[in-house]
Amino acid sequence: MERLQKVIAQAGISSRRKAETLISDGKVRVNGKVVTELGVKVNAHKDEIEVEGVPIDRETPVYFLMYKPQGVISSVKDEKGRKVVTDFIDVEQRVFPVGRLDYDTSGLLLLTNDGDFANQLMHPKFKIEKVYVAKVRGIPTREEIKRLQDGVMLEDGKTAPAKVKIMSFDKKKQTAIVRIVIHEGKNRQVRRMFDAISHPVMKLKREQYSFLNLHSMNPGDVRPLKPIEVKHLRELAFTKPS
Repeated sequence: MERLQKVIAQAGISSRRKAETLISDGKVRVNGKVVTELGVKVNAHKDEIEVEGVPIDRETPVYFLMYKPQGVISSVKDEKGRKVVTDFIDVEQRVFPVGRLDYDTSGLLLLTNDGDFANQLMHPKFKIEKVYVAKVRGIPTREEIKRLQDGVMLEDGKTAPAKVKIMSFDKKKQTAIVRIVIHEGKNRQVRRMFDAISHPVMKLKREQYSFLNLHSMNPGDVRPLKPIEVKHLRELAFTKPS
């Protein structure tokens, strides 16, 4: 027996947090009866579970790594008809992105149908490092880089300490290439951090997610994660930080 919200998440319907909202909103039925109480335990193999009128299937969990191109939405659908990340993958399972990269940002993105796994990976307490390379307007000074390293104040709070290094710069064009490593996931965080030091981002790419990288991949490419990679991610996501 497992908690209802966990079963829904593992079926790839949503994250566990979203599943809790669906239950509270009366959109989940178990054996024909609406369930609104969180914490109810069910048998995933025997009980009939419906979410918004659709029976859930216990899909085999799948895990993919994608090189998201610029100009693509990190979602499974878009009301404006723009390209979304799931347009680049053809599988039977209902996969969705783990976290997001904004429309103008390219780079490494994970997709899965394992909502519980995705929810764990995105939890800030696990401090999974993400490496970005940004082309910024102007050349940041040592003092400005130090501000990023120590954390800058944004509208939704101060950022955690970051690892920041200028890779190259062009005095004539007044631009710089900066590598920044963060472990948070605030909305448009990297762009807002550079805005805070008056060096707006012109181009942004996520090059690494923990130990994963984009080696030998081109924009739009998708590959299954290797079993050892999934195992390592599970260890990161389900092991309590010290």
